[in-house]
Amino acid sequence: MNFTRKELIQTDATMNQMRNSIHILASLMEKNGISDLKDRLRRMGKNIARTYLQYWKPTDRVQISNLKDVITTIYQKVLNSSISVEINNAENIVRIQDYSCSLCKYHYEDVEIAGCEILLGLLSEYINLLNKESNESEPIFLEPYEVIDSRAYGNKSCIQVFKYKIGKGD
Repeated sequence: MNFTRKELIQTDATMNQMRNSIHILASLMEKNGISDLKDRLRRMGKNIARTYLQYWKPTDRVQISNLKDVITTIYQKVLNSSISVEINNAENIVRIQDYSCSLCKYHYEDVEIAGCEILLGLLSEYINLLNKESNESEPIFLEPYEVIDSRAYGNKSCIQVFKYKIGKGD
């Protein structure tokens, strides 16, 4: 059976294959001395966001006032994950905590990278592209910062951090 990308986005699928593929890819790249694995995973996430956005938009614009809701909706729709989102306006930081990150379910001894590095690229690109398309006067743009904790490292949850700026993007 052949499905289009639009049809696939409408289905519920498990993340097992994605998580396993990330682990195998990361393991292979580390064994072959690839040093920019974080950047590569983040680029993957950006590419996924560009494709996904062609078929589904959670909203037409993102502002600081609806940022938490948009992020929560993206994680729910794309990853089937419930998260908590904290916004620190003093430091322009967005902190996402996920106790059931579908990309980091297991701790792998042979890989020193969190699968949710992909999400740093995916979420920031998704938000940024939404706002580039809108005529919003005060758009918000995200920049990947770091994965603080990860279930892939043996932590109880994944914590992803983004920096944000309000105003015209790049």
